[in-house]
Amino acid sequence: MIKSLAARVIGMSVAGFARALTGVLPNWRGCLPEARQRVYFANHASHGDFVLIWTVLPHALRRATRPVAAVDYWGGGVRGFIGREVFNAVLVDRSGATREPISVIMEAMEQGASLIIFPEGTRNTGDQPLLPFKSGLYRMASARPDIEFVPVWIDNIRRVMPKGEFLPVPLLCSVTFGEPLAVKPGQDKDAFLTEARDAMLALRPGRSAA
Repeated sequence: MIKSLAARVIGMSVAGFARALTGVLPNWRGCLPEARQRVYFANHASHGDFVLIWTVLPHALRRATRPVAAVDYWGGGVRGFIGREVFNAVLVDRSGATREPISVIMEAMEQGASLIIFPEGTRNTGDQPLLPFKSGLYRMASARPDIEFVPVWIDNIRRVMPKGEFLPVPLLCSVTFGEPLAVKPGQDKDAFLTEARDAMLALRPGRSAA
């Protein structure tokens, strides 16, 4: 009871702080915030990425949406409490030493959760807009064609939380949601991942979908 209350209070505080710091607003360009099972896949530039997506979701959707996060960062101490109790994160071992990450993710999908994932697999700290996508996104979409896969672009978060800095910098951010994708009949892994990547890049501010 106390743990649950603390988690709710911390959750509201995190959402409020994220809004105050970034002024973040959602841009539902390609879909509406509807109560259906989805996988939101986004660019990954900081540890605050899933927090911004989670923050802009309506409360009812937020409760049903679980971020996929690395257990080596979100699995212990205060971060462990926040990851498990506040965000109800799906914690995966990226080394695969315990269980293959995709099996943990698929299990959460089978339980009815919507997910927030980052197909690059790690934070992008370079100059290129996106790193190559891992194959997990294709495996998930192929296995669950009944679930909507929604591309998301988070803008400006890297400047808010630069790598190696302890204190965030207040700057405006946006989270743009695109049109849901699905694996087309006969579409192979490379073609789907290219389509997914292009869909994300088209959501960047100043860009329009083709």
